[in-house]
Amino acid sequence: MNDSLNIAFFGSSLLSAYWNGAATYYRGIIRALDSLGYRVTFYEPDAFDRQKHKDMEEPAWAAVHVYSAEGTDGVFHALEEARSADVLIKASGVGVFDELLEHEIPLMRRQGAMAIFWDVDAPATLDRLAQNPEDRFHSEVAKYDLILTYGGGDPVVHAYRKAGARQCIPIYNALDPLTHHAVSPDPDYNASLSFLGNRLPDREARVEEFLLRAAELALNEQFLLGGNGWSDKPMPPNVRYAGHVGTAQHNAFNCTPRAVLNISRESMARYGFSPATRVFEAAGAGACLITDEWEGIPLFLEPSTEVLVARDGAEVAEHLRRLSPRRASDIGQAAMKRVLSEHTYHHRGQQVDAILTGRFSAVTGR
Repeated sequence: MNDSLNIAFFGSSLLSAYWNGAATYYRGIIRALDSLGYRVTFYEPDAFDRQKHKDMEEPAWAAVHVYSAEGTDGVFHALEEARSADVLIKASGVGVFDELLEHEIPLMRRQGAMAIFWDVDAPATLDRLAQNPEDRFHSEVAKYDLILTYGGGDPVVHAYRKAGARQCIPIYNALDPLTHHAVSPDPDYNASLSFLGNRLPDREARVEEFLLRAAELALNEQFLLGGNGWSDKPMPPNVRYAGHVGTAQHNAFNCTPRAVLNISRESMARYGFSPATRVFEAAGAGACLITDEWEGIPLFLEPSTEVLVARDGAEVAEHLRRLSPRRASDIGQAAMKRVLSEHTYHHRGQQVDAILTGRFSAVTGR
């Protein structure tokens, strides 16, 4: 039993998925923890117009405290409010006050409480440390009781231990079947192959290769690109840009095309073992997934039967050429069965619960 532990969670945003790819991950993990008896307060800044583009209100399974991104009064008030929590979590990539929060959270926890750094982009953080020996986070890592990561497998664990982490455990993305599931097709998302992802510097070249080059090689097929920031990107004539696709439309986006494409960011592909949220969203909707190649895929989905794997745009185009609607359906159904049995946020919540209750039992006897 967790004895109703209180968690104060500082992250980018729980209420808005706008320019915030971690939103689905936060929601799945926190909802699962709530179902296990935890009380979670999520602290997020009013930054990057996310509050203007909320796709959910404060849920029943978490309290949300929105603080000002102007000046430091708001963030220090939030920290003071969070001081009494049993577990204080600083997620990476909040977007404002990151260094301040990284420094303050391990210092402010009360006696007997835990401080956790939850890295939702461990490759980027580890690259940042490797490239800047003067980065203050070098001296902060060891002050946290635990590092949890969005993924990364052994390469990320070893790198964090080398950086001074006391313990590092990956908590992988997963499926929330209440949110992502099969729905009726939507003509707005008709395509042979669709990809959903925001335009980011270490993703753009891979999108050019795996989506746009594939489109050039398969001009008889229709491609659909969704996500923020692509409006001025030159594209082949058979690629249609859908713009921002809200969370409520993700199921239709995944269920309508013959196949859905996953393209990892460059750093995620390099470390491996980091399936994006979209992988589980698509599988949960019964979509046939084509993914770029990265280490660790069989840990989540079996190549050829539950997912198709491509090393470049030419292989994406070839998969699409050979993919009948029947085979696409079979692959999608097999993927759905696999993730429901092994990779839901209920599974991840139980993992986090075991970590936290084990730690508190050992330290406090609770």
